[in-house]
Amino acid sequence: MPDVKSRGEYEDELTKAMIKFEVEQLGRGPEKVRTFILGDMILFRLKGVLTPAESALAEKREGHELVKEMRRQLNEASRPHFERIVRDILGLEVVSLHTDMSAKTGERIIVLVVDKDIEDLLA
Repeated sequence: MPDVKSRGEYEDELTKAMIKFEVEQLGRGPEKVRTFILGDMILFRLKGVLTPAESALAEKREGHELVKEMRRQLNEASRPHFERIVRDILGLEVVSLHTDMSAKTGERIIVLVVDKDIEDLLA
């Protein structure tokens, strides 16, 4: 069982782990990441996730859908990494993963639902 910490400490650890993941797995980090713990959910809001090439491609309708689908598939394939992050920091298991992104704004939302209410872990 991990050490008992405050909501802010857990959110900070999760944010740092997400940035590290983005850099290691996708080659670059987002411009900004915010993490929110809400009951049995962890919500990540990432801004500035698109590469310059993706931004240029997304300007066209077909490219917009292509960028969104590619990023969706990358996130699905990355589920084991998200599961490891949650297990290492919170000691919980991920039940489901939900994600979407705006190819227009370069913002992505990732929601992880875990097997217990995180509020029970908070100091």
